[in-house]
Amino acid sequence: MATPAFTIQAFGIYLLGLGAILIVAPNVLLSQFGLPPPEEIWIHVVGMLVAFLGVYYLRAAAAGLSAFFGWTVPVRLSVLAFFAAFVALLSAPPTLLLFGIVDAAGAIWTWRALRARRH
Repeated sequence: MATPAFTIQAFGIYLLGLGAILIVAPNVLLSQFGLPPPEEIWIHVVGMLVAFLGVYYLRAAAAGLSAFFGWTVPVRLSVLAFFAAFVALLSAPPTLLLFGIVDAAGAIWTWRALRARRH
C-alpha cells in the first residue's frame, strides 16, 4: 500500500502536469473532452492556479505534512459534487465529470493510505 505522502506526491504531479497543459496548450486537452476552445485568458489563469496547487502538494508531501494530507480528502471529494452540480444546473459538459472522478479517486486513495497508517 502506498504511503499518504506518496499519494499526495502523485496527485501533485498530476496537478502540475494538468496546470502546465492548461497554461501552454489548453485546446489540446479540452478538445479531447469535447470542450470548446477558450477565447479568453481565464483557462490559462486556471492552469497557473492548478500548477501552483500542484507545487503545494509536492512540497507538503516532501515535508510529510500529515495534517495537510487529511485536509485534502474532503476538499478533493467535493470537486466531483461541484462538477456534478455544474453539469446538472449550469449546462456544463458532462465530460467535466471525468476530472472530478480523478479528484475523487485520488482522495479515496489518500484516505485509504491514511487509514492504513493508523491501523
